[in-house]
Amino acid sequence: MSIISVKNLEKRFGDVCVLQNLNADIDKGEVISIIGPSGTGKSTFLRAINFLDPPTGGEVFFDGEIITKRNVDTTRRRMGMVFQSFGLFSHLDVMGNLTAGPVKLLKTPKKEAEEKAEELLKTVGLSERAKFFPRQLSGGQKQRVAIARCLAMSPEVILFDEPTSALDPTMVSEVMAVIRNLAKSGMTMLVVTHEMDFARDVSTRVMYMDENGIYEEGSPAEIFTSPKKPKTQAFIYNIRSYNYEAKSRDFDHVEMLVGIENFCFSHAIEKKTANKIQLLAEELVINIVTPKYGACSLNLSFSEKLGAYELSVLYGGEGSNALEAAEDELSAMMVLNSAKEIRHEYAGGTNTITASL
Repeated sequence: MSIISVKNLEKRFGDVCVLQNLNADIDKGEVISIIGPSGTGKSTFLRAINFLDPPTGGEVFFDGEIITKRNVDTTRRRMGMVFQSFGLFSHLDVMGNLTAGPVKLLKTPKKEAEEKAEELLKTVGLSERAKFFPRQLSGGQKQRVAIARCLAMSPEVILFDEPTSALDPTMVSEVMAVIRNLAKSGMTMLVVTHEMDFARDVSTRVMYMDENGIYEEGSPAEIFTSPKKPKTQAFIYNIRSYNYEAKSRDFDHVEMLVGIENFCFSHAIEKKTANKIQLLAEELVINIVTPKYGACSLNLSFSEKLGAYELSVLYGGEGSNALEAAEDELSAMMVLNSAKEIRHEYAGGTNTITASL
């Protein structure tokens, strides 16, 4: 049975819908990385699970029991959370931060709580900082203390909300090392993160969030090697794109070519490649497609990660391959010679010619 089950989760802030019809099951021992662009509800998802921001619809189950306002405090003791802003008590030293929860909430004897805190500080490499106050610690040390404080409550699940986003890049690795060790120990974790190496190498499952929910999910290999949905591909492969609509045969072709030139320049695409892209656009759009089919749409995309470029032209017509039907044989030959691969597809009354460089 799943330790956490989310059914038709919805979260609204006034008229703004952040999460809608979100469903998920998390099994014990899973390490789930939650990735995606900013503003897609990743942190809200975690906060809704433990009712820091109570859902406006749907249900959340923990270990088979539905979470309500009545039992949420008990559930939170079993489901810890580590925030990006550390959240340490500034008036307490490190030892005090680790023992406050167990002593006051779990009624653990102080000596026992301190012994456990000492062990946890060894685990996160901060034994020598037990009597330090938060203001005396670096960002990375504060976050490691925050993780140890969470572990002091003996949680069954830990929710990490972008645990390294507030850190200097030099401190990220020390925090991620602690989280990696927790993963090896079998701790169930949900981690909202921008650390793609962690998501790829440590996770048992990756959730990509967009469009008010879990847009795509799968194993790290599936998400990072062969994502299936367009927005996931754009995020993983770091795809940039330029679009132009030629609304008639007499469209402003200079505007299109200048737009391509500016796009290539702004993304530091080398001149030789930029010239080839402009040539393909000129031959395909100006000399082949619009003279015969009229209005069309051009899309240029490239992946910084893969170093791949694609230029697609969409136009009407009953499954007609514009290249094969081209009256301008020289233009057709130039397109074929300039591209590594040419594909023609027809669906829903729209033809697409895609040239890969």
